[in-house]
Amino acid sequence: MNRNQNSFLNGLALALALSCVLPAVGAQPSAEEPIDPSAVHLQPKEQNGISYLEGGIGIDESRALQQTRGYNLQITLSSGPDNKYQSGAELRIESANGQPVLTLQDIGPMLYAKVPAGHYQVVASLNGQQMRQQVLIDGTAPVKVNLHWPE
Repeated sequence: MNRNQNSFLNGLALALALSCVLPAVGAQPSAEEPIDPSAVHLQPKEQNGISYLEGGIGIDESRALQQTRGYNLQITLSSGPDNKYQSGAELRIESANGQPVLTLQDIGPMLYAKVPAGHYQVVASLNGQQMRQQVLIDGTAPVKVNLHWPE
């Protein structure tokens, strides 16, 4: 075996060995991976007859929340060019006539709520910047809202 073939084979062996040990850059855990229940601190809460879950801190808790069923309004807060999860926002869900339905402080990065069918406005404030989005809950499928602040 010549020197070039030997170098190639050594490099190939090293690459194969590292691929077995190191995860791919940017690799995301799959939905089938088990969730560590000790990292999940989701507690169902209620305000004005509206049930909701708030959290999503850490990969296990965000995956657990994403797998939760029965909440027809799913809000995610993010910021920056990398869409990083954002927490610490003030959030208000208002009915079509402007009445507050749900008002929360220091929430994020995810909020799942069960609201009656109808038109709503989601208003969130973070670091003095406010985001608004109109939503229609019609009962056919969960409505997903991403409120995104530039950095």
